[in-house]
Parts: sequence; structure tokens; C-alpha cells
Amino acid sequence: MEFNVNAMVGDIGVGGVVGFVTGYALKKLMKLALALIGAYVLSLFWLQQKGVITVNQDRLFNLASGWTSEIIGLSDKVLGILPGTGAFVVGFYLGFQKG
Repeated sequence: MEFNVNAMVGDIGVGGVVGFVTGYALKKLMKLALALIGAYVLSLFWLQQKGVITVNQDRLFNLASGWTSEIIGLSDKVLGILPGTGAFVVGFYLGFQKG
């Protein structure tokens, strides 16, 4: 059994870069999604204030909590598929912080 340092360094580099790009893109996507959801909810409350529609706030917030649990479950599945190397995790963290 040989110990190939070049292959190991390549795997660490690729894992780190892929992790960084994934974390950066995920944070940007989350910001965009939250801004769109916020604008939508604000528009609903504005239309309710103007008397155009009636919003059942309890059902709206229960729906939002359901989405949150689905997103968390999806993220667990995605992280289970991705390679679990330390370089990926560190790169993901740095990319998420930078984004």
C-alpha cells in the first residue's frame, strides 16, 4: 500500500474549492430567497391593510414553519451526499462567511 501525497493534496484542494463555492452560492441564494419571501409576505399584509384580501396569519406562519423543517431535512440529505472531507467543510464555512 503506497502513500500518495500528491493525490491527497489534490483531493484536499478540490474539496476545499468545491466547499467554498458551494457555501458562497448557498448564502447568496438564501439571501435572495429570503428577500423574495419577505417582499411577498409584506405585500400580503399591505393588501390586507387596504382591504383587498384577508390573511389567516396563523395558517401563514404554520406554513412557513413547515417549509423550514423541509429545508432543514433537504440540507441534511445534501450534506449526506456530498463528500464528508474536512477540506470541504472548511471551504464551505469560509465560502458561507464570505458570501
